[in-house]
Amino acid sequence: MERRFFLKAVALTGVASTLKMVDGFEVLAQKGSNGYDLVAVMGGEPDQMFRRAITEMGGIGKYVKPGNKVTIKPNIGWDRIPELAATTNPVLVSEIIKQCLKAGAKEVIVFDHTCDDWRKCYKNSGIEDAVIAAGGKMIPAHDESYYREINLPRAVNLKTAKIHQAILDSDVWINVPILKNHGGAKMSISMKNLMGIVWDRRFFHSHNLQQCIADCSTLDKRPTLNVVDAYRLMKSNGPQGKSLADVVTSKGLFISADIIAVDTAATKFFNQISAMPLEMVEHIGKGEALKIGTTQLEKLNIKRIKI
Repeated sequence: MERRFFLKAVALTGVASTLKMVDGFEVLAQKGSNGYDLVAVMGGEPDQMFRRAITEMGGIGKYVKPGNKVTIKPNIGWDRIPELAATTNPVLVSEIIKQCLKAGAKEVIVFDHTCDDWRKCYKNSGIEDAVIAAGGKMIPAHDESYYREINLPRAVNLKTAKIHQAILDSDVWINVPILKNHGGAKMSISMKNLMGIVWDRRFFHSHNLQQCIADCSTLDKRPTLNVVDAYRLMKSNGPQGKSLADVVTSKGLFISADIIAVDTAATKFFNQISAMPLEMVEHIGKGEALKIGTTQLEKLNIKRIKI
């Protein structure tokens, strides 16, 4: 498929079935009837796509049990409105909370260690209002007292890290990044989103950012699920973006327990819109080398859905 036709298809609600012809989506064809390792949904609204994806993954009850304390970690790092695609879609966050509570979760907590003022980020992203309306609870992450130090014995550079207590004390935590370009890390998806659970991000930037992102992903308390918001994606000038010219309405969602696999699939999707070969996103390969997950999508049981 030629680039201009792909972009036209992505812009449409339908997201035509011809996307199967695009390099990267060929590996997202259905391989089996159950036990999916990864589900990709295209063409719906954020809540609709999540409901369909989690059903195909076995239902929310497979991951969240009655009485569980659940933490959801979106990307809320920047003081931006949802339309600028710097932060996770609030409709998606709301639906995940609703599903967790429906499954019997005792409480659902949402937070991010933001780059801009946390109060403005929480409010202007639309996430704070969405969380409260859905029955969840927003908590801050701007003070070091909220974090506890853990060891990362499998890491190469980042041997210890202070992790937010909401992650460490949860029964289940769900990683909900937005798919976007990033100047330093090349891509900001599930692995990069883990920087928002860490207190000292300066260490990452001074000790090989790509390796430290992979190192952080070795923590024992890994996400139960990674849900990649690709409803809107930031194709350029990430991670903050400058204007709506940086944004493509792509209407996609990827979900998997394998953080490497889901970032691989999301990067391949992004590469169809704006050039980003997988090898340029070095933290994905470094994470695979640390045996966190796999980039070999052809070996996984994957379902692709068009709404």
